[in-house]
Amino acid sequence: MEPEPCDSNMFMFLPDDVFAIVSRFLSPRDVCNLGLCCKSLNSLVASEKIWLTQCDVLGIVPHKDLVEWRKGMSSYKALCRFLTSVQPLIGIWVHQNPELGNVVYVMPGFVSVVGCRIIPQELGPLGIEEGPILWASVFEVIGDFDGSTIFFLHGREKGINYIYPGSVKPIEKACNVLLLEVEPGQHKNVGTLLQSKSFVHHSGVELSRKVCRSNSDVSRSQRVVGNGEAMVSFGKLAFSDRRKLLEVTTSQVRQEVPDKVIGPLFPRLRDDEDNFKKDLVLLWERRSLLSQMYKLGNSQLDYKASSQEAVGPTHLELDDIRTSLDCSRSISNPLPEEDGDHTQCSKRKGLRGYLLNGLKQILGRSNSLNGSHSVSKKLISSGEIRQARLQEFLRSSDTIRLALNASTIKLSSYRAWPNMHDSRFALYKLPLRVPRDDQEYAGLWGGTFGWPPGKPSEDKPGKALFFLLLSYEEFQGQQLLIATKILEGTHYVLHPNGSAMFIVNINDPSYEPFPWDTDADSFPVNIMHTFMGEGIASGYGFRYPGSKPGSLFVFQNGVLAFVWKESRAVLTLQRLNLQELLKKGERVPSLPPVANFSYLTKSYSNVFAGFHSSSNCSSSPRKGHH
Repeated sequence: MEPEPCDSNMFMFLPDDVFAIVSRFLSPRDVCNLGLCCKSLNSLVASEKIWLTQCDVLGIVPHKDLVEWRKGMSSYKALCRFLTSVQPLIGIWVHQNPELGNVVYVMPGFVSVVGCRIIPQELGPLGIEEGPILWASVFEVIGDFDGSTIFFLHGREKGINYIYPGSVKPIEKACNVLLLEVEPGQHKNVGTLLQSKSFVHHSGVELSRKVCRSNSDVSRSQRVVGNGEAMVSFGKLAFSDRRKLLEVTTSQVRQEVPDKVIGPLFPRLRDDEDNFKKDLVLLWERRSLLSQMYKLGNSQLDYKASSQEAVGPTHLELDDIRTSLDCSRSISNPLPEEDGDHTQCSKRKGLRGYLLNGLKQILGRSNSLNGSHSVSKKLISSGEIRQARLQEFLRSSDTIRLALNASTIKLSSYRAWPNMHDSRFALYKLPLRVPRDDQEYAGLWGGTFGWPPGKPSEDKPGKALFFLLLSYEEFQGQQLLIATKILEGTHYVLHPNGSAMFIVNINDPSYEPFPWDTDADSFPVNIMHTFMGEGIASGYGFRYPGSKPGSLFVFQNGVLAFVWKESRAVLTLQRLNLQELLKKGERVPSLPPVANFSYLTKSYSNVFAGFHSSSNCSSSPRKGHH
């Protein structure tokens, strides 16, 4: 006899706990589709246990943390919605500049994900595991009560910490580029900043402030401007226009960070339960305050054209915009300006002068007015094309706002290092592979030069911290292990970002002896494997360095050491758990907002070195600021 076909009623007789186990083999989409079959199944899949299981399967936060996070959501289903949307953000993001490293690690915060920049640094005698890792906050995406997302860019200007609220565009599942953009608002959403007409129409303006909630998830790429004409995207604007729009937007939307918001971004490790609970109290207060600031404090600036020239009360806001345009920091010098320069640049002129000069700054107009220079339609200058594009961009909506855009683009790479666009305010995701049997050394490693590992010398108390991404590549039938440098903790760069610190042939064993007999604890070294390879060396210039022979040694305790044969220089590495390191680390102040997201200036020195002094650093995590 053939078995009878399964009936959906069979699910109804399963206990919730059993059905929750079954649902582990379903995706959130599958669970939602199952609920569409009938009313009975819809009631079943609405169970909190089912959606707790779905949150747990995602593996973003431990089960115990899910219980705490649920208190900030309307349901586990809402929590699952948030976790599913932000999961693609988690991982390591990089930019080419500065050459010492621009590494941003996105990790779970508290009902949020947080982007943390790893600061190039030296380590003391305690090494990676015990020495505090320095980091600075870049942005955070917070889960709202219904599972939607709230975006805050972080930044510091003239010694004051600010947050810059904005929207999160729909996050693509396979995103490999993270863009900071300005997007047109729609129906005056929360996060909207400036009416676009304030840049285009200068017959006069009237200011009104309104508070409203964001309810739009419509992608900007799907919007059209009158007559079915596609809108000019932010990425199609000239670099100078994109930069100025970002600077104007951040200058208008910024909110000073209250003392309670300066607190921790994520709790400490659970091995200190008392301090962990104290952190939770601070985190709840911080999240509640940020949510209020986003919903109530983020008023939009609505400039409406009027027939009379604006005077009086509007001057303050208009001068703020003008100052942002006229005094926008050059991208070659994104660090804070001196107060004297700012004062000189902030002198107010008449409203008409502001409008004309401001429009020239943002639209690139010539000095001539009222069409005094006629131009043939066949001879359109590049400046006018830029102006037309920007006008189309601004005309597409009454308002503009800051936006985080996680997209997927065609991206080439060389030895696991993506080839990046130099004029995009972007971070690029590194393909972090999970180790497997045939690629057991893949992943993120950290280390220093010298033996024993991390031991300071008499003339140098600290060792430069290196982050390396180890990946595999097939070449002429051979399996190569490539160690790509993504961060270097020196004061002046010795090796460019994306360079291979060493390449070894996994199929070619080495018979070279290890130069030392004992480790840092004076125990005999125990070597499991040795492979032949080549390590980076000078000789062909900074960008295209040469290489010299060496060997990679694999120790029984999991430590790796690459030794250059001729010089006997040794680079020792160990696997890193960045989440744990950052939770034990030390937070330092951020850069100004736009530069804080991606530092586009090419620099061979440590641009973050000014923040390393204890007077500038935040309190250590042991004091609750992390």
